[in-house]
Amino acid sequence: MLAFFPLRTFQEEELIKARTKPNPRSDMYQKMVKTDPSAPTAEEHAHKGVNKWRYLQWRDTTSSTSTLGFRIEGIMMEDGSVQRDFRKIHTLTQVTEALLYFTRRQLDTLNAYHSRLLDLKDALRGSEFFRTHEVIGSSLLFVHDHNKASVWMIDFGKTTPLPDSRELQHVVPWVEGNREDGYLIGLTSILTALSQAISVAEGQQEGS
Repeated sequence: MLAFFPLRTFQEEELIKARTKPNPRSDMYQKMVKTDPSAPTAEEHAHKGVNKWRYLQWRDTTSSTSTLGFRIEGIMMEDGSVQRDFRKIHTLTQVTEALLYFTRRQLDTLNAYHSRLLDLKDALRGSEFFRTHEVIGSSLLFVHDHNKASVWMIDFGKTTPLPDSRELQHVVPWVEGNREDGYLIGLTSILTALSQAISVAEGQQEGS
C-alpha cells in the first residue's frame, strides 16, 4: 500500500486563520526542531514556539512535496510490515527505488499501476468537478496482490469548491491567492517514476 499526497497539503484559509491568531505553538516548534534544529529562527528558538502558518509552509519544504509535487506517506508490504519514514526521499530516482521495492520489481504490477494512472489523468483533465474544486490533502492509494493492481483517489476532507465560478489548471505552482493545488504536477511526477521503474524491471527481466 502506497499513499501519495499532492503538492500543497494545507488550505489557504488555514494560513489566513493562522495569521489572525499568530500564537507561537510549542508542539509545532518541537516537531520542527526534531526534523531540523536549524529550521527555527533565533526569535522562534527564544520563544520555543512557531506560528502555525510558518509551520505549515515549512513542513511542505521538508519532503518531496516541494520538489516533485507529492510525497510517499507509507508502505505496507504483504507480510504486514509498515514503513512511514520517507522524509529523506526528494528525487525521482529515490521514488523509483521505493516503487521497485514496493512492487518487488514485478513488471505486470508496475505496468498496471502506470496504465491506471494514465486513465486517471485523462479522466481528471475532462472532469468539471476537478476543474472547479481545490483538492488538498488527498491521497492516491496503491494496492496490489499477485493477480491485479489498482489505484484509488481517497481522502477528500479538504476538497472544496472554488468561489465565483473559478477554475484551476492543477499544473501551476501555488502562490498565495491562486488556489492552485498542483495535483497534476504530482501525478505527472509519479508517472515518470513508474516509467523509470518499468525500464529497470524490463532490463532485469531481459538479463535474466
